[in-house]
Amino acid sequence: MEPLKEMFNKTYYEKLAAAFQSAHSPFKRTAFIKAVTKNLDELSLNQRLRNTSIVLHEFLPPQYEHKLAIMKATIVQMPAGYTNLIFPDFVSLFGLPHYQMSIDALKFFTCFGSSEFAIRVFLKATLTSTLKTMYTWAEDEDVHVRRLASEGSRPRLPWSFKLDAIIEKPALTKPILEKLNGDAELYVRKSVANHLNDISKDSPDYARALASTWDHNNPLTAWIIKRGCRSLIRKGDKHTLSLLGIGKKAHVTIGKFVIDKKKIKLNERLVFEFDLAATHQDTQKLIIQFCIHYVKQSGERLPKVFHLKELMLKPGERIHLKKSHRFQDFTTRKHFSGEHIVEIIVNGDVMIHEKFLFSRN
Repeated sequence: MEPLKEMFNKTYYEKLAAAFQSAHSPFKRTAFIKAVTKNLDELSLNQRLRNTSIVLHEFLPPQYEHKLAIMKATIVQMPAGYTNLIFPDFVSLFGLPHYQMSIDALKFFTCFGSSEFAIRVFLKATLTSTLKTMYTWAEDEDVHVRRLASEGSRPRLPWSFKLDAIIEKPALTKPILEKLNGDAELYVRKSVANHLNDISKDSPDYARALASTWDHNNPLTAWIIKRGCRSLIRKGDKHTLSLLGIGKKAHVTIGKFVIDKKKIKLNERLVFEFDLAATHQDTQKLIIQFCIHYVKQSGERLPKVFHLKELMLKPGERIHLKKSHRFQDFTTRKHFSGEHIVEIIVNGDVMIHEKFLFSRN
């Protein structure tokens, strides 16, 4: 599989240079390609993106306003996607002294890629005025601009720096989320949910309180609330489960809990199954999770909760559930040998657990 950084390869730069020359005939196409591809193999994905911005600054006219005009005429010729992040990245590097035209440019550029990373530079430098603009973006007709209002102001946007001021005062983005918590576009709703989930990591009480004021009868909003509270749900947070209508204690029994083998190795699957039976005369809304207590390098265990199933269990009903979970290393998680524990959790309560051994060899 070709590395992601190869999105910025010589073929791409030839197309980009042609587009810039089309927008601005004096653009030195051949010299730009030579400069921007120098030592290209040594650069990572994000280094290539940043290098493109720096080299463009050298090859465009000296006036910032003229640079933006050329870039706007160029981006419309390029296919939408990640590579178009060079345009807002350029603004984040050189646009702070020209605040208003830069903000307007980020709004324009986001429709062809995303300005979510670049806008954070302006939020960090001029929080109040930039948030004021983003409040208006949340009402924009363009779905990409509305999403930018939420995504760009997320407290903990992946691949970017944290916005400490918003982490400390999450209510700063409330006007944005209030306007978008029933948005018709899934693209926007996913961003709002991720924004709420970011907030829940630092200010769980505030996140729950905010979500409790939203319209739970609107299915679009209800979807955002559930997805946005996923970290709290995984922790079995009783207040959050109650907010979602599944906070009541489950009247069930767990039977025939079986693990297929008591010792597994790296890249093998832990397979477990069990019966879940109702012991209550009323239908119950249940959220069923499983938790694996992973052994850390220190020898201590770290619990991680996973979603298994959400259902309505009728009086006297018995169901059989089975799950397969692979033990695979990721960049964010490495597995260590030792005695692990798997638990079954129903409505936030641990119902049963079992030990098993994991070995890397």
